[in-house]
Amino acid sequence: MLVPSADHGKGKRWQVRYRDPFGAQRKEHFDRKPDAETRAAELGADLSRGQYKDPRDQRITFREYGEQWRKVQPHRPTTARDVEQSLRIYAYPAFGDRQLASIRTDELQAWLTGLGKIHGLAPRTARKVLQKVSAVFNAAVRSQRIPASPCVGLKAPEVPHDEIVPLTAEQIHALAKALPDRYRLLVVLGAGSGLRPGELFGLQVRHIDFLRRTVKVEQQVQRAYPGVVVCPPKTKRSYRTVPVPQTVIDAVALHLKSYPAGAAGFLFAGPVNSDHFMDKVWRPAVNAAGLTKGTRLHDLRHTYASVLIRHGKGPKTVSARLGDTVTVAMETYGHLFPDEDEDTREAVEEFLLEAA
Repeated sequence: MLVPSADHGKGKRWQVRYRDPFGAQRKEHFDRKPDAETRAAELGADLSRGQYKDPRDQRITFREYGEQWRKVQPHRPTTARDVEQSLRIYAYPAFGDRQLASIRTDELQAWLTGLGKIHGLAPRTARKVLQKVSAVFNAAVRSQRIPASPCVGLKAPEVPHDEIVPLTAEQIHALAKALPDRYRLLVVLGAGSGLRPGELFGLQVRHIDFLRRTVKVEQQVQRAYPGVVVCPPKTKRSYRTVPVPQTVIDAVALHLKSYPAGAAGFLFAGPVNSDHFMDKVWRPAVNAAGLTKGTRLHDLRHTYASVLIRHGKGPKTVSARLGDTVTVAMETYGHLFPDEDEDTREAVEEFLLEAA
């Protein structure tokens, strides 16, 4: 409803009255009648189409909404820390004080390009920052604060493909020998099961079935800043039971004989803080073993996958053992699978010759 408002000494003002979708009475004031009429028409159309947006939502800034969104997400500790840092360091300084609805795609494209050119972020890191920002805008769309995400259509920097180079058997043995006795099992278990580093540190004695020769993954250890936290695996697919060879079972038994599990039952007592482990134990061992400086604990998982592929296991089996999707397994290890071009030629040629 459009009605004249009280005269405040600056001429007659105009008032648009309406009820929002929840039945609450709303009022908006305008100095000019044409502006009030335009707004009344917009409101009528939005209300009839179910696209009404509270004017107060239009004034919220990206920082205000981003913090509201971030604090209610069920993120794991490390993810929560990454999200907070990405928004605080890279997004808020650039457009945190802008109204959420005012941020445009071309502005975000310039910001995204600047992450590499100005801040020096690697393409993979820049993409991760963009994911956090996109999540905020997507949430704003779902809550009907904005009609569409300005992140749609952004051109992210290309991430160079790094082919996995698995460790050799000699390197595995050299690394195990270079580690302190209490951590040598980590190399055998990692290369023999393909578990992620957090899954390895989350293993308890109850997860080892010595008779059936399996390792059960149902938790992991993550950094919690400060300290560590025991939490569920990365994804639903990560819950799995991995068959392991007798060599691994024997290594676990020998380890527990020398280093019995404490009251909590962890194979690697603590549970282990991976940051401290990498700095004080892993990197010195990598250097002592003569391996490449960037060799990671995660490379044991890659080595396990390469062994399965070399022995004829397909993407479905490899992904199941690793707790990944087939897509991820192919993206990561596709170059390791045997070339099937010649097999394809032979199969088709045999079929054609039969038909001749």
